[in-house]
Amino acid sequence: MIKKVGIIGLGLMGGSFGRVLVREGYEVFGSDTSEAVMKKALLAKAYGEPLTKENAATLDLLVVSIFPRDFEGAVREYLPFLKAGAIVMDFCGNKRIVTEAMVRLSKERGDLVFVGGHPMAGREYAGIEHSSVRLFEGASMILVPVTEDLFALSEIKKFYLSLGFGEVVVTTAEKHDKMISYTSQLCHVVSNAFIKNGSAKEHAGFSAGSYRDLTRVARLNPDMWAELMTDNRDCLKKELDTLIASLQAYSNALGAGDEEGLRALLAEGDKIKREIDKR
Repeated sequence: MIKKVGIIGLGLMGGSFGRVLVREGYEVFGSDTSEAVMKKALLAKAYGEPLTKENAATLDLLVVSIFPRDFEGAVREYLPFLKAGAIVMDFCGNKRIVTEAMVRLSKERGDLVFVGGHPMAGREYAGIEHSSVRLFEGASMILVPVTEDLFALSEIKKFYLSLGFGEVVVTTAEKHDKMISYTSQLCHVVSNAFIKNGSAKEHAGFSAGSYRDLTRVARLNPDMWAELMTDNRDCLKKELDTLIASLQAYSNALGAGDEEGLRALLAEGDKIKREIDKR
């Protein structure tokens, strides 16, 4: 049973998760490289005490919510001190790079449970100051098991559902990265590129929900997203190239004044969206 949780990285995701845990009565130990963030997170009640090598030995769950490339180094700092049976998870945006690190770490500590994790929640704003106890309400939690432990996986699923997550999806690292390249990373590329149009500077008074929805995630952390997209470039480039080809079809129809062709393209997209929504 999970009672004590350590969180490395107290930004939007880690901070929000800590606040939920504290609210629900869990004992939470927090860690962040920034002292300013540590102070803000403490005031936000995202943890009770700082995470140390001493109290790491009492943890039932260690969650790492930082850039994927930094995951392995962060876990290694506490690896020798974690108790047997403790669960090590991440909240990182890519899974292959993290689960590969988990495999390496599991060879050193085969008595730990390693599971990749990714909450399908977020905001266009980053940092502990934008954290919220409601961030994960109804959200999907993706799990990528590395350690084959069905009992632990069952407990983890119950744990996240008890915190207000809407569903728990178990998948592979490969499937995760493929789907995330489409549902998240491509959306950020499109939004970020769309806002570069000169008309964006003159949109006031001429825009409503469509513009707001499409441009929401143009605001992002360039360092984090550049890393996520580069490390998942094989999946993301395929999705981007597919989108470019689709957009070219619309452009060709407009260039030729082909109203019927354009109507067919629009009808096709409308039909697909309606069918998906019915599910």
